[in-house]
Formats: sequence, C-alpha cells, structure tokens
Amino acid sequence: MSASLRRVSVTVPPERAERARAVMLELFPEGFQEADGPDGLELAAYTGPDGEERLWQAFGGASGADVESGWEDRWRAFHRPVRIGPLWVGPPWEPPDDGALAVVIDPGRAFGTGAHATTRLCLESLLELPRGSLVDVGCGSGVLAIAAAKLGYEPVLGVDADPAAIESAAANAHVNEVRLELRQSDALAGPPPRGADVVVANITREAVERLAPRLMCPRFLASGYLASEPPDLPGFRHLARRELEGWAADVYAALTTG
Repeated sequence: MSASLRRVSVTVPPERAERARAVMLELFPEGFQEADGPDGLELAAYTGPDGEERLWQAFGGASGADVESGWEDRWRAFHRPVRIGPLWVGPPWEPPDDGALAVVIDPGRAFGTGAHATTRLCLESLLELPRGSLVDVGCGSGVLAIAAAKLGYEPVLGVDADPAAIESAAANAHVNEVRLELRQSDALAGPPPRGADVVVANITREAVERLAPRLMCPRFLASGYLASEPPDLPGFRHLARRELEGWAADVYAALTTG
C-alpha cells in the first residue's frame, strides 16, 4: 500500500442510512466504518484516489483526509479473522485456528477478507448446500470461491468484471493451494454462467435481479442487499434466508433449469 491512502467519508441523515450502507458495500466490499454523529450517520472508508472518486460520484460529495502515520496498524486491525463453522477466514498476518479449514485472504487495498455480514451469510449457506460445481459472480478477492473449493465444491469458477479482482483472486487461490478457474467478464452483459450446480452472487439487489433471469442453475445463493429489501426473482422458488446485522442472504431453487 502506498502513502496516498486516504480516509474518505460522507454523513447521511438517519432516514437514508440503510440505502447509504448498501451503496458503501457496493463501493467498498472490504468493509467500511460507521459512527453516529450530531448531523447523522458517518460512513467512512480507507481508500485511494479511485475509491474517493467513486464515493464522490455516488453521494455527490465527500470529505477526505490523508491518513496519519501509523495507519498500517490501524488498517490491519480493521481486517479481523472470522470463524464460520469449520472455516477460518482471515488475513495472512493472523494465525488460523488449530484444526480449522483456513481461508487466508490478503485484502490488499480493494478487497475484503470475509468479515462483512453478507460474506459470512454466504459462507454459512455454502456449508449447507449440496456439493457440486459452483460459479461465484463478482468474486472480488475470491473468498467465497476459495472457501467453496476448500469445502469440496468442484469445479469452481470465479467471474468478475474488474481485472484487479481477478488478479487478487488468483493470488489468493495460489496461497490457499486451491484450483479455481477465473474469468474476467461482466456477467450482466456477457455470456451468462451456465451448467453450474450452484451460482453465488454477493453483489447488490439490483444486480441480483438482473442476473437471475440469465441463469440456468438448480440453486442460486444471493446476497449483498438489506434484509428489508428482498429481491424479486420470478422463475425461482425461495428456499431459505439468513439475516445478520440488517443484511440478508437467500437461497433459491430454479423452477426450470432449461
């Protein structure tokens, strides 16, 4: 990471808090900070110039400041390991739990380690779904795809439109000694993933609703949206829901797989 790291933030009134959180998750999947203030809810992320520009465009303004010396330790403290059943998911500077299936993810500057509620909900769901082939749409750092491979899903394909995501996922797969197929592609515009037993998409509600009609899969695991705003997915039967910290993950069965 470079010295150009900045803390950028926006403050929103309470009635806009849920929607603003959803936007921040889309912009900063590695996570973000939030704190109540006299003028509303402050949402902040540690990012570089590109991330600051994205936040400006999304909210029409933001406050930014260079991060002071010692930010490396604070940044590391921001990325803590989590335990989900047999899975331990965390950064390389934290020791995995003894006997756990370790998923070691370097968050770098753009991606998370798996601590966000939506990622945890998806991991819990993957523990219960029947094993088979899997496609992770919007794979980011590869945490869900790598965890799936460790759990016995095979083959596993990770798809992301961002080349930095594919590079990060490839590096993390190598560290974890798992085999992934990775493809840079926009699943909402390019050829849709076909033939998988499970498709997982931890993205946004709008993207989930656009993606679902393009899928041909028995099971669809969707997340990345608030529990109060469930997606509308014609052609799918709802099977299960998990909720955590105001977020949700849902498992659907396709009414037909073509």
